[in-house]
Amino acid sequence: MTDTKPAVRPANAQFSSGPCAKIPGWTPDKLKTALTGRSHRSGEGKKRLKRAIDLTREVLQVPADYRIGIVPASDTGAVEMALWSLLGARGVDMLAWESFGEGWVSDVVKQLKLADVRKMIAPYGELPDLSKVDFSRDVVFTWNGTTSGVRVPDASWIPADREGLTICDATSSAFAQDMDFSKLDVVTFSWQKVLGGEGAHGVIILGPRAVARLESYTPPWPMPKIFRMTSGGKLIAGIFEGETINTPSMLCVEDYIISLEWAQSIGGLKGLRARADANAGVIAKWIEIRPFAHHLARLPETRSNTSVCFTLDGAEDLPKKMVKLLESEKAAYDIGGYRDAPPGLRIWCGATVETADLEALLPWLDWAYAQAARS
Repeated sequence: MTDTKPAVRPANAQFSSGPCAKIPGWTPDKLKTALTGRSHRSGEGKKRLKRAIDLTREVLQVPADYRIGIVPASDTGAVEMALWSLLGARGVDMLAWESFGEGWVSDVVKQLKLADVRKMIAPYGELPDLSKVDFSRDVVFTWNGTTSGVRVPDASWIPADREGLTICDATSSAFAQDMDFSKLDVVTFSWQKVLGGEGAHGVIILGPRAVARLESYTPPWPMPKIFRMTSGGKLIAGIFEGETINTPSMLCVEDYIISLEWAQSIGGLKGLRARADANAGVIAKWIEIRPFAHHLARLPETRSNTSVCFTLDGAEDLPKKMVKLLESEKAAYDIGGYRDAPPGLRIWCGATVETADLEALLPWLDWAYAQAARS
């Protein structure tokens, strides 16, 4: 610990876990060509939406037989579309190890009121026993727990010959972690996470098994228009070709396209993962040699490379004091742990964050801890 205030601040002190830092070099000038004031149903509007879908497929390496749709209401909207449209055909295993996963459990139990639900919930820092998941049932899980910093290590626990569907909330793992689409029937994410896009839009990716369920099963509850993906028992193909359910922001669409093009320029998915891994490594090394700091994710193989969460020895309000100090010094913004998580810090390490900025942050963490511990 040190009382000496560091001399160098991060060039970009934005380490929020959502919305996340914009791509390096971003300025509003990059959006000059956005189709503002134009209809998203115009020929040009559809082309830009289709461009966003095509780039998503290229960067994420989505199989050709999977459908990609731009949907309203961020990742939340995309997940709710999947839950309301697909669940109820068979029993469901609901997995959760942090607040957002628990939110999906609550929706399925309290809103959809499904009768056959198994809840597999682990405390912050841990995963449920994945060997106990029953894949004759549908399975809903979050790949990377944004508020806990705990992720599934891989998809080896998911069988290729499963009977039920796997529905994966991937909002803080897409574009940063190695996700095997062959094991995932539904994948959702939002633009404002790993690529730092603007909020309010989500993406839903449907595998062939999910499409087959949509076309063969009609849920017994009323379906809001905003969730409907079928008409007359058939998939509404236009949703997955750029014909959105409601009006999208073409400004946000352009921003997403720019982010995807940047991703391509740094080597695509491989480059994005490498940057996130390097960033998470900076924080991990700091934690390893600080006796007062502790990863929230107990097992190294389950530690996130995007939302790095850790606790600190000391009074319960110590992390909040650190957050205020760092913000007042313009050294770090929005790094407090999530309100439902154990008191601590959460630092976003996704690809849009520069490693040099994280390295510049470390002395400030030491300084802020020393100050907060004394106050």
